[in-house]
Amino acid sequence: MPPTPPREAGPGKARRPDARPDPRADTRPDARPIHRPVVLITGASSGIGEALADRFAADGRSRLLLSGRDERRLASVARRTGGGALMADLGERAGVERLAAEALEREGRVDALVAAAGIGWAGPFTDMPADAVDRLISVNLSAVVHLVRHVLPGMVQRGVGHVVMIGSMAGRVGVANEAVYAATKGGLLAFADSLRYELAGTRVRVTVVLPGAVDTPFFGRRGVPYHRERPRPVPADRVAETVWRAVVRGRDEVFVPAWLAMPARLHGAVPGFFRAMAKRFG
Repeated sequence: MPPTPPREAGPGKARRPDARPDPRADTRPDARPIHRPVVLITGASSGIGEALADRFAADGRSRLLLSGRDERRLASVARRTGGGALMADLGERAGVERLAAEALEREGRVDALVAAAGIGWAGPFTDMPADAVDRLISVNLSAVVHLVRHVLPGMVQRGVGHVVMIGSMAGRVGVANEAVYAATKGGLLAFADSLRYELAGTRVRVTVVLPGAVDTPFFGRRGVPYHRERPRPVPADRVAETVWRAVVRGRDEVFVPAWLAMPARLHGAVPGFFRAMAKRFG
């Protein structure tokens, strides 16, 4: 669950004259009463993003803003979850700017950003077209950075908030034939760590979720289907449940499935051995 908004003072609980105003309160004269935190989910028209929209809607304690590129599917998810649909192409800087502006205009705030939009490309790096390189970097990394740039100041000012980034195990250990995809996800890890240092002492949290293979249309869209027998892809709703629990518990980093933390630690502790094993069995 995203951070809970401040309670209004009830009868006999008037604010003391010398009390500091709650930094989370929206004091604009025309502001709507705030009852539930606002959660912005990108990539909500399919895959992990759609599963996240369903999970947060089932919790019932948030107002949802859902972003995606497939207008028909996004409208269907919005109707099912009660969220507000915001069409956006995150591969373009203008699309990112427009999404941030529309989200803040519609609700006046974003209490939690769940950046789930992402694309892939598989094949030897020497065969990768320049346009594909640029789009992966734009959607998977630049769009997240710019969205955070827009919503983070409000979180810091109000004194509460949560940024959740859907990373990948590829960003922690690297994967052959997915060099640029892995680089974008690795960039999110460094970005998240840096933000945590800057946000120390605030109530704004940063979480990165690192799934392995997930059973979504992702692999079909990248042009190469998933071909390994192990590990088997996990359902998208399992990732969504992990994300929701990580937000509730304020976790900094979680793996899906959890056993992926072991190879990640092995890679950090003995990288030479890990690479040798990856070359042999990967």
